[in-house]
Amino acid sequence: MVRVRIADMATLYLVSTPIGNLEDITLRALSVLKSVNKILCEDTRVTKTLLSKYDIHVPTMSYHAQSSAGKHDDILALLEQGMDLALVSDAGTPTLSDPGVLLVQLVRERLPDVAIIPVPGASALLTALVATGFSSAQFLFLGFLPHKKGRETLFKEIAETDRTIVFYESPHRIEKTLESLEKYLPGGRKIAVCRELTKMFEEVKIGTAHEVRSYYGEHPDKVRGEFVVVIDQA
Repeated sequence: MVRVRIADMATLYLVSTPIGNLEDITLRALSVLKSVNKILCEDTRVTKTLLSKYDIHVPTMSYHAQSSAGKHDDILALLEQGMDLALVSDAGTPTLSDPGVLLVQLVRERLPDVAIIPVPGASALLTALVATGFSSAQFLFLGFLPHKKGRETLFKEIAETDRTIVFYESPHRIEKTLESLEKYLPGGRKIAVCRELTKMFEEVKIGTAHEVRSYYGEHPDKVRGEFVVVIDQA
């Protein structure tokens, strides 16, 4: 590997942004977003809503799961020039179930002189976990579950695991997920479905898989928004 030396030490900041309520951003995050040369956004339209609220006028650049190799090269070139960049996702902590992890890997591999600095803040994972009252001494985070291949096998493995488990789910699959959890989990094991966290219609529903599935069956209007599922330890 050819080592590239950065003339003026550049920094890539990994900035956590609110998962819903725009006031859930740290003073440090605002300071960083105001100070960098460019902000890398999963969706520039979403990020500009946040930037507008806090009167931040730094240029933005799109960076997402479908970004090409050429986009990676462009970003690396900016860092080589000594520019400070902030990476944000649409909501929460970048690189956590987020395409930003590839960029961080590339920067560490190709530009080892670039400082990579996380700026912690909101995370749907931790927000959901602390709201449930379930044990967080040991837990497994599974990100987004696979859509098809290996999905049922994974539910069997979840049922056999005695640790607390957390994963993300979409409104399009939450009902099928609850159906699988009811099928495989022991009857008394509790789960929590956390919906629209920090937003106006925030809801945390706790019960057995059967109870929670029945609740959403009776309230189809609530099968919308962003979901975090937490399964209590066995």
